Amino acid sequence: MDNTDERLIAALRQDARQGISDLAALLGLSRTTVRARMERLQASGEIIGFTVLTRSDVASDPVRGLMMIGIEGRGTERVTRQLSGMAEVRAVHSTNGRWDVIVEIGTATLEDFDAALTRIRRLDGVVASETSLLLKTRKAG
Repeated sequence: MDNTDERLIAALRQDARQGISDLAALLGLSRTTVRARMERLQASGEIIGFTVLTRSDVASDPVRGLMMIGIEGRGTERVTRQLSGMAEVRAVHSTNGRWDVIVEIGTATLEDFDAALTRIRRLDGVVASETSLLLKTRKAG
């Protein structure tokens, strides 16, 4: 993947419904070049599909946040399994740096969000956490 492919993917992330002609004009390429690059990116598996993000995709979890978690010793696998089983947990990410795991949480209310945080903090092996609420999503996917 080169710089032009990256620019093409960035344009598609902004609006995947753009026509080939619009993408060609935006990127300063011919329509044939854009079409060929898109086909190559799909064939190689770099682009695996296109999707639609609706208001209900975001509204289903009006309160969303990220919780960074520090885990004591060798408890990461056990804690990750417990987190994955929680209804409020949308994703569990392993990471490097200060935190062992980053968890995406989504709930209907702040009270439910707070209850989820409390349950997570009480898990055996969780020694530290930091949480950030997501206020507005400008770009998803």
